[in-house]
Amino acid sequence: MPFARMLLCVFVTTMFASPVFADDAPGEKVEATTAAGDKVILHPNGRWEFVDTQKAEAAKEVARQYPENQGCPPGWRGSLLGFGRCVPPGDKDFNRGSMIGK
Repeated sequence: MPFARMLLCVFVTTMFASPVFADDAPGEKVEATTAAGDKVILHPNGRWEFVDTQKAEAAKEVARQYPENQGCPPGWRGSLLGFGRCVPPGDKDFNRGSMIGK
């Protein structure tokens, strides 16, 4: 019985991990040129990045200024694997404890 559970665990892990590894498949990236003439790489998941490393670093600096690109603020509880919300400390809806006997 433990072998069957281990086999199931490996199967489930492989199923969830395969889309992550599929993002970096070498043949699926496309090079394109913007209307301004900048060369970019288009990824299958919708992301894109500049080919020129200086422009790529400048774009990353601009992206870091926006809160949606920074994740949860310090001290907050993060989401699990990108699902869920950031939970602030002392959130009455999240930290309500056991509801048994109340």
